[in-house]
Amino acid sequence: MKREKKIKFRPALLWEKERKGIRCLACARKCLIKENSLGFCLVRLNLKNKLYTLNFGKIISLDVDPVEKLHLFHFLPGSKTLSITILGDNISPSEDIFQEEFKVKGKEYTPERVAEIAKKKKCKSVTFVGVEPATYFEFAFRTAKFARRLGLKSIFVTNGLVSVEAIKKLAKYIDVFLVNIKASLSPSYYTNFEGINVKPIFRALKQIGKSRAHLEIVNKIIPQVGDDIEQARKLASWISSKLDSSIPLHFVRFFPDEKFPELPATPLETLEKCIDVARRAGLRYVYIGDVPGHLDEDTYCFNCRELLIDREFYRIKSNFLVNGRCPKCGIKIEIIEE
Repeated sequence: MKREKKIKFRPALLWEKERKGIRCLACARKCLIKENSLGFCLVRLNLKNKLYTLNFGKIISLDVDPVEKLHLFHFLPGSKTLSITILGDNISPSEDIFQEEFKVKGKEYTPERVAEIAKKKKCKSVTFVGVEPATYFEFAFRTAKFARRLGLKSIFVTNGLVSVEAIKKLAKYIDVFLVNIKASLSPSYYTNFEGINVKPIFRALKQIGKSRAHLEIVNKIIPQVGDDIEQARKLASWISSKLDSSIPLHFVRFFPDEKFPELPATPLETLEKCIDVARRAGLRYVYIGDVPGHLDEDTYCFNCRELLIDREFYRIKSNFLVNGRCPKCGIKIEIIEE
């Protein structure tokens, strides 16, 4: 086949052969891919009944950011991270990702090069972002492995549709899973507007909870279609009872976008109600996101409500922690500083 000569395909890592094709195990869709066909994400190819990834190292953006820009508040606060984006979408993929047949857009990097750039730019971590980094699982896994050799941490920002199998393998080298969800994981919202069943996301959260990795959850509240306060309470109760009450939950403001251009930004009152019910459900650390200057951008002691970290948007103004403890009552705070 000519296409084999044009492009050097990279072998995928998570798959198994079945009678009618190959079962990809990288994301929760677990596509059955027939020979000479692509998976749902368009970046996994069954070629002669072997699975290949088409987007290995094809980085479209490589940026130095404060970790707080990710809505990550309890891991290396005030540090910089090198965020990389590779095209791959397991929700609503588009063929616009290709510059020609089977050739994904992006500048090619090796895992070693990415880690070296992060080190050179004095970042403390490498972050894998995009619609879903599970679609470039192989590159994320190898980069995280090499980054650890250089003393760097790794952050995996997922939409929750990462497979349990991928989490188990990634957790060997990934230090943080940041799970971006919408509408407090409302089943009706996800069914009607994302075409997704939420059960795999709950499974992913449970598996991450079993790992040693740090977990934070970012919950975008979408007015009119995904702003039910009772659903926010249910989610917080589930996190508290099934995972851990110390897991930070961020309620993030929605702004009009391509999907919902007619909707307004999330009212501040709605976000504050979500914060209130989440705290009442037992969560220790609850935040409001994308509302610069709001008091709930800051971290407070869950025991005595002393101000611990004073933030202004993505910048830390003051950190009052003393050896990871509240300076007033002395209780240990679940924040990883080193």
